Amino acid sequence: MAPKNTADQAFLRELNLSSVMGLVYHAAPLSRAQLASKTGLNKSTISSLVEDLLDRRLIHETGMNSNGAGRPATLLEINPKVGAVIAVELGVDFVAVAVTDFVGKILWREQLAADAAEAQEQTIRESRTLVDEAMRRCRDEGLRILGLCFSIPGTVDLNREVVIFAPNLNWHNVDFRALFSYTGLKVLIENDANAAAIGEHLLGVAQDVKDFIFVFAGVGLGGGLFLDNQLYRGKGGYAGEIGHTPIRAEALQVRCHCGNVDCWETYASQASVLRRVQSRMQSGSASLIPSLMEAQHAPLSMSIIRQAAEAGDRAALDSLAEVGAAMGSGFAGLVNIFNPEKIVLGGPVSIAGEYLMPAILESVSKQAMQEMGGQTEINLSAFGSDASLIGAAAVVVNDILRNPTHVEKEVVAGKELQTIAI
Repeated sequence: MAPKNTADQAFLRELNLSSVMGLVYHAAPLSRAQLASKTGLNKSTISSLVEDLLDRRLIHETGMNSNGAGRPATLLEINPKVGAVIAVELGVDFVAVAVTDFVGKILWREQLAADAAEAQEQTIRESRTLVDEAMRRCRDEGLRILGLCFSIPGTVDLNREVVIFAPNLNWHNVDFRALFSYTGLKVLIENDANAAAIGEHLLGVAQDVKDFIFVFAGVGLGGGLFLDNQLYRGKGGYAGEIGHTPIRAEALQVRCHCGNVDCWETYASQASVLRRVQSRMQSGSASLIPSLMEAQHAPLSMSIIRQAAEAGDRAALDSLAEVGAAMGSGFAGLVNIFNPEKIVLGGPVSIAGEYLMPAILESVSKQAMQEMGGQTEINLSAFGSDASLIGAAAVVVNDILRNPTHVEKEVVAGKELQTIAI
């Protein structure tokens, strides 16, 4: 029986460490006495747990609380300099890599153009190049690396760290754990919308929200369903593919990359914005967009469309309004099904969020059930087009919050995390 008791005690201690870490992360600064009160654990147990987390440098002492009677209490906060996280976002036409601290602050980042749908092997090579550079920079600065996470637009098997199917990349059964085992790091993967939802809950506009839906709008459209204070994954772990919900927003049927027609994302994604703008230009509508493209030697993009919208360009404004209306129709469905406190819009399309939002709100007002529509707040992500990249970092942080003992004690004794020079 002794081995079982020992295992049970270790498991219980891990749970208690996680509980203390979570409280400090979300409600700091806190004293040891406040932690004991909030957890119901006795003061000696809290003292032991706090010392353990201090030894791992996950938390640090930040000052004294002299309020109230009695001796001033030492306050505790999360240590943002405990180590570095490497976050990777795989887009349809780019690979982005960032090094962040433990609270999501970007210390270094790089991005390369890629055509993942055409050349999977080349995209993996470019990802390795950027990951290797991120690791080198961490080594040069003496930073311990806490983990590596990939944010991917598709369904993933979290147990095996395998991409099951990424329709906009046309990738099937890609084993990221094996591909990046050479790093020696713990490798995690997550669906891009789920990663963004985790990031928004830990660091963004949904930190104190129990029920919200993150809508990630890029080349595709995905959803992270945060219900009852946790990510909802469904029976097989693939919940949230809201972009492939059939919707007839227009008379014209549009085929989606998943093989179906009239998926919501075909009307409410980046491709839809570009398609509408191109159609207006081809029909001879007056627009600033061609001159912007020529001046910047750049193809049509969300950035150029936003610049045109800022200048009052009718082709840009009308195209964004149409996509906003299509987005709002889908949002109304989410409101009616889930009755969430918030819906958060992020991803590449959200850089034009202020021009999408009026039409989104109008559609929700018209199409959501009256008693529910008014209960849901619709916000833009705190991280805009970086929502999925910051989300990848947040996945590693969240994993450590749940498993603090995965971070070794005093790996880099006395060495503080420094901002990496770009």
